[in-house]
Amino acid sequence: MGTMKSPKGLTRRELLSRATAAGATFVVGSGFMAANDAAWAAELNSLKPETFATLVQMARDIYPHDHVGDEFYVVAVKGYDTADAAEGIEAGIAALNAAAQGRGHSSYLGAGWERDRVDILRGMEDSAFFQQIRGGLVTGLYNQKAVWPLFGYEGASFEFGGYIDRGFNDINWL
Repeated sequence: MGTMKSPKGLTRRELLSRATAAGATFVVGSGFMAANDAAWAAELNSLKPETFATLVQMARDIYPHDHVGDEFYVVAVKGYDTADAAEGIEAGIAALNAAAQGRGHSSYLGAGWERDRVDILRGMEDSAFFQQIRGGLVTGLYNQKAVWPLFGYEGASFEFGGYIDRGFNDINWL
């Protein structure tokens, strides 16, 4: 395996080793970020890397599924990384971080326990920002065909005669 340099002069191996050495939650490059465990990475256009990482954690806390990888949550929130949405998302995440600080945490990501983060979210659940993210996640997360097998969903069945003869009673995760 070669060590081909990217146009920005950083190899994948160098990026991952810097992440590990820094012990960071994420590594930031020019328009790029990756989780320190290399489970996901994303090219960013408009959002700050910290904002995007917080958005991914927020998505996981709103719809928690231990058997669904972070990369699916990244795809679900990637649509908010636009010039039109960035200002509102940045403001919403700032409010989320302020709520976390009001509860004694350095930030939303700094609240290490899921229970603490969920309490912070419950305090914001009536806000337009929370409702926007929660509502967008319903389709952003669950409309990904790659996620369907994780939930036992085999896709639409109308064209195959319906569900009665095609998996109606084979769900084992309920």
